Amino acid sequence: MVSESGSAPPHPLPGAVGLSHLTAYDWEAADGVCGGSPHLHLVCTEAYVVTGGRGAVQTLSPDGHRDVPLEPGSVAWFTPGTVHRMVQGGGLRVTVLMQNSGLPEAGDAVFTFPPEVLADPRRYAAAAELPPGTGPEAAAAARRRRDLAVEGYVDLRKALVAGDPRPLLAFQRAAAALVREKVPVWRELWRAGALATAERTGAQLDALAAGEPSYLAGATAYETAPARRGGFGMCGRRDEYALPGTTPV
Repeated sequence: MVSESGSAPPHPLPGAVGLSHLTAYDWEAADGVCGGSPHLHLVCTEAYVVTGGRGAVQTLSPDGHRDVPLEPGSVAWFTPGTVHRMVQGGGLRVTVLMQNSGLPEAGDAVFTFPPEVLADPRRYAAAAELPPGTGPEAAAAARRRRDLAVEGYVDLRKALVAGDPRPLLAFQRAAAALVREKVPVWRELWRAGALATAERTGAQLDALAAGEPSYLAGATAYETAPARRGGFGMCGRRDEYALPGTTPV
């Protein structure tokens, strides 16, 4: 067993996924719902594996609005471009699996702030940024950020429920424009992480087909523990892991 001692193990989790644990916020928003900050991811599919409590995840996508119940043992996942909002129903605790470890940490998420905020990169960055630490100042900033995201989300949901997907599609385009300059960095993270992992499997299959499984001589195991507990994430208080290709934020 190889233990982590200040640096991440050289081999990623299966499929180069990211891992975190979330306790959904219990702050009540202006629409009377307790929960997290609605947002979307541009290139990463995200999955919730519910380990405790009750709640829901609300989603907005061009095919409509959904309110997916969450309870222990249930799993929900959503593809890039799907706006999602975690809703607290009582003690909700979720293990999060994130595609393309490293990309979410590098900014592959955009909050549903109102259009005028999305249109100004500096204003968006100021609204999205949180002070360091887990104290009252960070909590207050996280709540303000959540409230601003809910403000934009409510308008998107109203339009979608009324049969008009245009505001949601406009938000997706605005989100893509906001992160466009980050794509070269994301591409390198993808090549070093998810793509390299898939290519490694191909090389192993080639070795097996040739009857040369010498790569198995390097077999080992790894372990790790949260690098930070109780941080303020998008959906709730977040326990983070320092894994290959990621930088805790």
